Amino acid sequence: MILTLLRHGMTEGNARNLYYGSANIPLLPEGRAALEKARKTNEYPRGVRYYTSGLVRTEETFAILYGDTPHQQIPGLREMDFGVFEMRSYEELKSDPQFQAWITGNVEENVCPGGESAVNVTKRSLSAIQPVIEADMDAVCVIHGGVISGLMSTWFPDGGGRFALTPEPGHGYSVEFREGKPQSFRPAPYEKLSQKPV
Repeated sequence: MILTLLRHGMTEGNARNLYYGSANIPLLPEGRAALEKARKTNEYPRGVRYYTSGLVRTEETFAILYGDTPHQQIPGLREMDFGVFEMRSYEELKSDPQFQAWITGNVEENVCPGGESAVNVTKRSLSAIQPVIEADMDAVCVIHGGVISGLMSTWFPDGGGRFALTPEPGHGYSVEFREGKPQSFRPAPYEKLSQKPV
């Protein structure tokens, strides 16, 4: 099976480099325009089953890329909850003692006050995606950058780590599974093949 993980389009949080995950914010107009352009110039993978996290930015992205294709929501694939840091920038937070405590030591395991840790998000995501993998049918999930990078760095520990595997908005990976095990991956979407005259 091929499991495609796509990150939603650009939001205010992306544009302003904010810590955000649980905030249910929409795409920016320029994020919508970038997705429309990408859809016209690239081949977005298709599947037998389709999913989103249910947050508005994934629903809007899905509608632009796949129209009214039926899909299911998997809340377990939502982005990390940054708690009291939600919708705030590094500049706003850098003098906050709680923030300094969070970024000290192992950031993957440190829990945001009122939120989650990256490790817990990855555990939650692995559990949520398992039924999709077990169904053994090509699937597309429109979800979130942190969730994708957590899954990919778990499945492919030699892939460069979380930050190397975080896709840009509107992009992601198609992962080949055999007997429930990840084998290889390629970036998604794919560039459309030019049509040569016969």
